[in-house]
This record gives sequence, structure tokens and C-alpha cells, in this order.
Amino acid sequence: MKLGPRYKIAKRLGASIFEKTQTRAFMLSKERSAASKKFRRAGSDYSRQLIEKQKLRLTYSLTERQFSSYVKKALASKANPQAVLYTFLESRLDSVIYRMGLASTRRAARQIVSHGHVLVNRKRITIPSFQVSKDDVISIREGSKDSGLFALLPEKLKEHRAPSWVFFDLVKNEGSFTGTPSLADGETADIGVVFEFYTR
Repeated sequence: MKLGPRYKIAKRLGASIFEKTQTRAFMLSKERSAASKKFRRAGSDYSRQLIEKQKLRLTYSLTERQFSSYVKKALASKANPQAVLYTFLESRLDSVIYRMGLASTRRAARQIVSHGHVLVNRKRITIPSFQVSKDDVISIREGSKDSGLFALLPEKLKEHRAPSWVFFDLVKNEGSFTGTPSLADGETADIGVVFEFYTR
């Protein structure tokens, strides 16, 4: 998926959705922009909906087609569509790998999966969008454990705080997706407003 200058996109959306914008300098710049916007005229409902949609879509690095497909499936479900959409996004294999702490960024997680370093139930999966089910066993491929990608993993995992729905045991070299992702544990955007965009 091709994007323009990530810093400008993140600043326009008001969210540090890319790894290069997760810095102190960006946060200060965002605060200055927010202060100046207080004196501007409020945007339309459409612009607000569009911004929230873009924030969520770009956080997971999805094309519009991929993202709208998830939204349609969530709307078609009989459960809470916001919770269903969040579960779709967080149960992607690249998202699970990122949340476990096996990759420092979502982009790195996609590359790790695409290059065949991860197994799901002992089977190599190379599709980042693969949907992980509850209690699936996720592990690092034996031939990949000694690669530079995972050289500092023990130290990284000591500092990492995984959300409640994933865990990874470095000693056993496996982890799992333990339950339903909780919106309260890590909302990136106002998902209710995202659905307003698609149902307007």
C-alpha cells in the first residue's frame, strides 16, 4: 500500500499511527497544532468521520478495500459491530505478533509473517491478514529463532506489556490468542464514528 509523507499524514489526522511519528518531537508538534485549531471553525461531521476512519485504517495499514470489507462483515453480524470490527483487526496474525511483542512495529510484524518466520498450530503461515482463532498456538519457526530479528527478544519481552488477549512464553517458544480483544484496552480511533462514515 503506497502512502504519502507519513509525518504529514499523521499530523493531519492528529495521531501517531506510524512508527516514525511515535517520537517526542511529533507529540510536541501535534500539541501545537491542536492549540492553534481551537481558534478555527469546527469541521463538518463528514470530515470528522473521515479522519477517524483513516486513523483506524492506516493504523493497521489496510487498503480501503480491505478495511471496508471488515466493516461490511461487522455490520452484517448480529453482535455489536464495533466489537466485531475490533476483533477482526486485532485477530489478524500481524496484529497478534505485534501485540505479543515479537515485533516492535506493525510493519515489522507484517514482514516477519510474510517471510515465513511464524507458525500457527505448527503450520507456517505467510499471510499477515490470516485470522487467528482463540487458543491457536503461535510460535517462532525453529530455523528463525537464531536470526537477528529475534536476537534481543528476551530483553524486549521483559519490558513489553501485552494486552489481555494475547500472551507469549519465550521458554516454550509459543503463545496464543486467548480471548476477545477489549476496546477499552487499546482504541486507536472512535470506532462508532467510523461506522457513521460507512452508514451515512
